[in-house]
Amino acid sequence: MELLQQIKKWRRELHQIPELGLKEYKTTAYLKQEITKMGYSYDQILETGVFVYLDYNNDSTIAFRSDIDALKIIEKNDVAYKSAHTDCMHACGHDGHMATLLALAYYLKDVKSLKKNVLLIFQPAEESPGAARLLMEAGIKDKYHITKVYGMHVMPMIEEGMIACKAGPLMAECGELHVTIHGVDSHAGLYDQGIDSIQVAALLISQYHQILTRKIDPLEHGVLHIGTIEGGSTSNSVASKVTMSGTVRAFNDDVFYQIVTQMKRINKGLEEAYGVKIDFECERMYYAVINDDVVYREFKELGIENYLELDKPQMTGEDFSFYQREIPGVFFFLGTKTNQFSSGLHTDTFNFNEEVLLKALEVYTKIISIYK
Repeated sequence: MELLQQIKKWRRELHQIPELGLKEYKTTAYLKQEITKMGYSYDQILETGVFVYLDYNNDSTIAFRSDIDALKIIEKNDVAYKSAHTDCMHACGHDGHMATLLALAYYLKDVKSLKKNVLLIFQPAEESPGAARLLMEAGIKDKYHITKVYGMHVMPMIEEGMIACKAGPLMAECGELHVTIHGVDSHAGLYDQGIDSIQVAALLISQYHQILTRKIDPLEHGVLHIGTIEGGSTSNSVASKVTMSGTVRAFNDDVFYQIVTQMKRINKGLEEAYGVKIDFECERMYYAVINDDVVYREFKELGIENYLELDKPQMTGEDFSFYQREIPGVFFFLGTKTNQFSSGLHTDTFNFNEEVLLKALEVYTKIISIYK
């Protein structure tokens, strides 16, 4: 009960000080304060990243990661611990992730010997720009000799207390799509003197959406979605410019590359056919989260109660994938759905019962027990 109250305190105090990626100064100060109270020293990286390294005099290290950033969302929850930053909110559960990792640190302070060293990573900017990549580029794998990495995410689509995971692909590779079509403006009554960017945009969207059904292996999975479109100024003018944005998602690099390549070909064809100029960008943000087969098998054999083996991955993305590109690891979901708490991630009413975080802590301590 004492630990539950401490986890609740951590989570609720962190919930009140949400900050955007690479600007998590209050959050970092809070984490360093709590870590120091436990008797730990800490390393700092990327200005707002905090590491706790437990050296048990071994040649290799297992890492546990929590993200620490929040989202630019105005919270609508009527709770005593509501965000004190009116334009920002922990709407993706990172406050819970931090509280769980602090609880693991609390547990480990009484563990005097392990067969692996342990690194606790409080990572900034998961939402954007994906600072896991920056940490890997900074050389944390070699510096700390990391051989396995674990991470967790609360999930309101899964019943409270369930631990859900699978081998192989768990979450999608994703990229941000930005398209600008440049035509020529004219009066609508002199249509032939302009080049209608709205007409070309309609053709472009239609042809983009055929890529998944005509150019990609039907046994593969992908998403190509246009989320915003803006063009034109008045009802009786030919629009000279249309801008669109969206997302591309897949579970492997080849499919992602095929989708983007086909989009570029479509762009080129429409440029030649209609005389427009199309600016195109589809930058990969995150790779697919792919759980290592060997580490997953070990994870599944931990004897976790209320375990759910997922039969398919999700099309959401996570920068945890940058760790897994170089380090074998497992990412899993912690179910938080109840009748009271069912709002989705990235919504202004997202919330959960902190008691469920004890379940994630239990999983982490089971992983630690492998090395006792």
